[in-house]
Amino acid sequence: MNMSADESKTALIVIGNPITEGQLQMALRKRGWAAEIVKDGDKAVDEFVALRPDLVFIAVDIPTLNGHVAALEMRESDPKARVVFVSSRGRMDLAEDAAYSAGAVGVLMTPFTNSSVEEAWEQWMGIIPEAPGLTDLDALYPTLEDPEPDGPTVPPQPGMPPLPENPPLPSEDVELPPVLPTNPVPPPPAKRDSKGRWIIRLILLLIIAGGAVGGAHYAGLLDLNALLDQIPI
Repeated sequence: MNMSADESKTALIVIGNPITEGQLQMALRKRGWAAEIVKDGDKAVDEFVALRPDLVFIAVDIPTLNGHVAALEMRESDPKARVVFVSSRGRMDLAEDAAYSAGAVGVLMTPFTNSSVEEAWEQWMGIIPEAPGLTDLDALYPTLEDPEPDGPTVPPQPGMPPLPENPPLPSEDVELPPVLPTNPVPPPPAKRDSKGRWIIRLILLLIIAGGAVGGAHYAGLLDLNALLDQIPI
């Protein structure tokens, strides 16, 4: 296939290995192809739907969504999607199984050379196989586990009825115990007015001073100060 027939073609690369990605970009550039690199499976599917590339290079072990499921979603979105799985020698069996399930046009083993790309190119541009894995696409997604309960479950004791999950709230007819009044704190005793006390004492002193007691006080026979101290105010 010459460059004029391949110009303005685009490939999507989803491998996660910078060296392999660079090699593929160089091989595609020689054919006049552009290449978009994506790092995980979820973004690869989104980019495929938006870009509609002419060829997809994808690895099985990629983040978020493995390459097998991502390739099936691409085939489900576009039955004419051309997918090539890229794998090391040690994971070729897994890549070949994914390629058969997703109806890939080929498997590229790493490390590869430009000549190996040239030899496989005609097959990649040939007939697109069926994707038998599309019938089991939903089953390939990981199942979500049921959430764990918030706390430990207490097993019922022998002879005791099981506790209700949600105890009923008290109705309006249920009488609640009366609220007992709290002991009131007695107010502090009123502070006596010292100024008023001395005014009373002064009035009494003047009354007494006008009488005989006053004379006795001044004669030294009676102590009025001691007497006033004994008068309660």
